Amino acid sequence: MNVFKFFLVSGLVASISFSTLADTENPLEQLKATMSSKLGLEVSTVKKAPIGDLYEVATIRGIFYTSLDGRYIIRGNLYDADQDFKDLTQVAMREVMAPERKKRVAKLVDFENSMITYPAKDEKYSITVFTDVDCGYCRKLHAKMPQYNALGITVRYLAFPRGGERSQAWRDMQSLWCSADQRKAMDELKAGSDIAQANCPNRVPEHYNLGIEFGVTGTPAIILDDGTMIPGYQEPRQLLNVLKG
Repeated sequence: MNVFKFFLVSGLVASISFSTLADTENPLEQLKATMSSKLGLEVSTVKKAPIGDLYEVATIRGIFYTSLDGRYIIRGNLYDADQDFKDLTQVAMREVMAPERKKRVAKLVDFENSMITYPAKDEKYSITVFTDVDCGYCRKLHAKMPQYNALGITVRYLAFPRGGERSQAWRDMQSLWCSADQRKAMDELKAGSDIAQANCPNRVPEHYNLGIEFGVTGTPAIILDDGTMIPGYQEPRQLLNVLKG
């Protein structure tokens, strides 16, 4: 091999080696792998957060913020006080997570006949809520059902007893879905009344498993038609503003 060919081949090898090394040492790719391992979740994207030295990590269960080495992790919403307290975390969730959740929302059609629905007379929007019967904020949401409906918001309930299948809430929700008048039974349970225990073929286990798939960790969890998931209670007017975009 002459000297020219030697340096040409050596240069190509060095170039390939450097390229491979650069790919494996991409800090964002490393962080993505680190966060996926630590969280036990698939990470969709990792990018620089709009604050300090933090990085925004998007997963199906929401947005996390972390240091570049993945040691420090923050879970919570980030607001921009100079833009009327714009919720940057919700914006990121809509941009990154909504398309994936929208695919999953399509599955809700399979559960439509098993939902307990409170329809708005003049429906403009509809939401699907994973609910529990003994959760304080679920009861608060339900107590304001006339206000949601008056604003044109139809509310559809799926069962998500947070304590799992061995909990009293699970048994109560199965009894609720076995009731001849489900809305009446729902109203009474949400008001703190007991329910006669009953057992019948119902889809409460499927509702619960669907919630797990959606990344529900607490109730109420509100699913919008565009795939956005809003964890926690929303006042009627506040929710209307979100639905209006």
